[in-house]
Amino acid sequence: MTDVRELLLEHGLDKARQLVLDKAERQRLDIAAAVMAEEEHQLGICHAGFALTSLPHKDTHEEVWRKEGHRVTLLVESGRDRQAKPIGIPYGSKARMILIYLQTQAVRTSSREVELGRSMKAWMTAMGMGTTGGATYRLVTEQARRIGACRLTFFTDVAGGELRTNGAFVENEFSLAGTMNDNQPTLWQECVRLNEAFYRSLIDHPVPVSETALRHLANKSMAIDVYIWTAYRLHALTKTTKVSWPALFSQFGSGFALLKHFKPAFIDSLKTALAAYPDARIDVEEAGVVLHPSRPPIAKARERIGIM
Repeated sequence: MTDVRELLLEHGLDKARQLVLDKAERQRLDIAAAVMAEEEHQLGICHAGFALTSLPHKDTHEEVWRKEGHRVTLLVESGRDRQAKPIGIPYGSKARMILIYLQTQAVRTSSREVELGRSMKAWMTAMGMGTTGGATYRLVTEQARRIGACRLTFFTDVAGGELRTNGAFVENEFSLAGTMNDNQPTLWQECVRLNEAFYRSLIDHPVPVSETALRHLANKSMAIDVYIWTAYRLHALTKTTKVSWPALFSQFGSGFALLKHFKPAFIDSLKTALAAYPDARIDVEEAGVVLHPSRPPIAKARERIGIM
């Protein structure tokens, strides 16, 4: 894979963009340059369970979403409306960015109560999402509705048994039927409360990530998942570790029927995720990927959230 960090350090952005072959590589150079240029990244937080499992990438008609990870299983059950019809499982990049925002704010303030801001526009701006299109507004509103209604369970293997965490993402209704106009914040929900069990589990199992990096991945759901996974795995490694293609397929391959179709999509997402995490050291081999101990994606992040 192209080492965008080395290219940038050796040649600078303008020259490096001339040396790469395609548009996607140039976009990755731009991401890496923006991330490396930040003097101090904003700390983001994600539950460790989402470093080992994931939500769907695309809309699904399933009423219960099940995803296996390393010693972890995630179940997400669709909520229902007043007529008992399924509301749907949260999916895609917007659902991921909403959840990362809620988790980050809860940990930053040490409170389950998360302030959303004066208006839909202010909140979407804070999450790094575009606010110019009605389609984005509708998609974010729909994902928030699904997040507010669904139930989730984490099953975690522990010594001699299994730990089960039941709950939801949020306790109060998460409805964003508001306005994009900062001057008219009517019908806008200004606060959402995380579910207590989810919040306690988040406090116990936080993964520090760079909000700056995630803003550059905001429309790429698999790249977000891969970035969070690498942020969780790499800094904790003490030795080189191999991960097979079947294991990667099990964790990241939702939406792909065959491993041979998944592999190129994963490699593409991995390249993009690594552009947002320039210190990550990963090699792609015929049998899978090789993970090397790497610096965390955000400096002194573990100390800032009290992880020893």
